[in-house]
Formats: sequence, C-alpha cells, structure tokens
Amino acid sequence: MSKPETGSRNSWVNKFRCAFRGAKLGVRGQSSFSVHFFVAAVVIAAALALGATIVDWCLLLGCITIVLSVEMVNSALEQLAKAVDDRPNIHIRDALDIGSGAVLVASIGAMVIGAVVFLNLLAQNLNW
Repeated sequence: MSKPETGSRNSWVNKFRCAFRGAKLGVRGQSSFSVHFFVAAVVIAAALALGATIVDWCLLLGCITIVLSVEMVNSALEQLAKAVDDRPNIHIRDALDIGSGAVLVASIGAMVIGAVVFLNLLAQNLNW
C-alpha cells in the first residue's frame, strides 16, 4: 500500500473522506447507536426545556460525544474481530468484552454527570 504524500492537499481530503466513511459505517447497522441517539435526543430536549447554561451544555454534549465515540471504537473492534477469526476465540471474546465494558463505563459516567446537571437544573427551576 502506498503512503500518501506528506503535506499534499489531497491527502487531507482523503483523510476526511475516510473519516466520514468510518463515521457512516460506525453509525449504520449498529443497534446500540439507535439507543444512544434516542437517549441523546431526550437529554438535549430536557436541557432545552430546563434552560441549561453554557456549562451544562458543555458537560452534556461532552458526555454524549464520549459515549458515541467509545461506541464507535467498540464497533470497530467488533469488525476487526470478525475479520481476524470467525471461530470462537477466548482472546477475541475477552477483547470484545473489554470494549463493551468501556462503553458501559462511559455510559455510567455520562449518567452520573447528567444526573448532577439535571438535578441542579430541576432545583433551580423549582426553587428548591
């Protein structure tokens, strides 16, 4: 495989083209993504309804971005595992489980941060 020229405008165009293709592949056909997108939409709607501050938005959108990114890395790991070996393999199984665990950790962290942000917003809106 040939290496693109360093500094070539075309190499950056190709890098972005590949990145957008990867984003499309990561989102399409992944059932977990539809769940994450639904939750993200609910979070965004709640933040709008409760009048989130700029700091609240940064925290919430940061959490959404992290969870979706980790989910995409996990999907990439799953695709790579399928390409390496389609037979049962404990090492691949463990790697896939670790990837799923990373999504779980990111999701739990996002839930905790979201709970703090939304409890604070509720307290402010209800004058607690």
